[in-house]
Amino acid sequence: MDLSKIPDVAAVALLTVAFFSVARRGPKSFSSVWLVGWLMIVLHFAAFLFLGAPDNFGVAAAILGSAALAWAGILFMWAAVPYRCRVSSRWMLAAILSTNTLYIFVTCIAPAAHWLLAPAAILIGALPLVISLLNIRKLNHPLRWGSVLLYSALSVFLLVVENRPGNGPDLALNAVFFTVYFGCCIHFWYAYRRATAGALITVLGFLAWASVFTIAPVIGTLFPNFHLEGEVWNLPKYVVAVGMILILLEDQIEHNKYLALHDELTGLPNRRLFQDRLASTLERARRTGSQAALLMIDLDRFKLVNDTVGHHIGDELLKHVGRLFVGRVRRTDTVARTGGDEFSVVLEEPMNRPDVVRVARTLTQLLEPPILLEGNTVHIGASVGIAIFPDDAGDVEALCIAADLRMYASKRAARTDEDRAAPAPIPPDPFQSTDPNSRLQLAK
Repeated sequence: MDLSKIPDVAAVALLTVAFFSVARRGPKSFSSVWLVGWLMIVLHFAAFLFLGAPDNFGVAAAILGSAALAWAGILFMWAAVPYRCRVSSRWMLAAILSTNTLYIFVTCIAPAAHWLLAPAAILIGALPLVISLLNIRKLNHPLRWGSVLLYSALSVFLLVVENRPGNGPDLALNAVFFTVYFGCCIHFWYAYRRATAGALITVLGFLAWASVFTIAPVIGTLFPNFHLEGEVWNLPKYVVAVGMILILLEDQIEHNKYLALHDELTGLPNRRLFQDRLASTLERARRTGSQAALLMIDLDRFKLVNDTVGHHIGDELLKHVGRLFVGRVRRTDTVARTGGDEFSVVLEEPMNRPDVVRVARTLTQLLEPPILLEGNTVHIGASVGIAIFPDDAGDVEALCIAADLRMYASKRAARTDEDRAAPAPIPPDPFQSTDPNSRLQLAK
């Protein structure tokens, strides 16, 4: 057992635990893939503890450790693919994993399976190309063709160097690892094109990680007496781990900022962001001498929906209404959820009263037909309050109060109309009463 690898195993294991503790606070689809990748790195170091084992045990340790290193990079690369949920992307992942594993296996057991080197090298480039061509009509993404080009170049390089006497197999393995981690660099650069510390550190870390597999052989060839500690070559791994943790933290901070200003259920601006946008709209209207409008929309019979078909359907109804409203206003306007079943719409300039009334009528008419949600048909309506700046009020608070009052007045008027339209209640027939005391009173 190579005890010098134990500190590396411990360091990477601790980084993996730290990564897991950060990732579970804001779980995303890619963070679980990253975690599996770091577990592969732990497996890589753990297997290399037994490189010096006698006979087939040392060969098995070399195969497992090398394959785990390649698996980790391939998983990191796949996690950065924006279309990874596509079936063809899963096929591409399986193809790259299997061909890389096959080539590593054949290289480690050579010369026993020397005749398999060329077919394995050809498969590394051919299989991704075939999968891409078969799915070209469904998916034609530059990132995919970049991967195909990268692995095609690797295939050609392997065919050239793998039979070279002396260091041919070592050059071939280093080329495989360089391709894997250079691919990670490209994919992460594409996925995280933002000026943040986490993105920059991760991309540069992967670039340094890939460079290890070219710089180390060059130094070993040109300067055979020059010795660097193994930990130096492992530094890029720790840099990448820190960069990934920073990316997760940055995403969590951005998500928290988003939640602070948006409704978690519908994704619409919440009351805080609504107030800010309304204030900005009124300020622009004041400077230009134009008008702006505020609509307060309260859903009718929403409590009945919750009571009859459940709160889950009520939540789906709110999301559906939010989508309907957003789809019918301009991009410059704001639709916000400002209460349980209350939505507010800020209409930007230019806007006059007839236009505002027309928009309000359009939005309420969207809710008149029955709405089908998960097999349940619900019937709702809406009451609208309209307030126009500067005719009805001159500031944010007064405009909100005016719209709110008119909305409640509209709701009361609608209830009065429903009561008038409802048939008068039929008085009970005493002779049909089921109350024995009533029948007894009549008999007397």
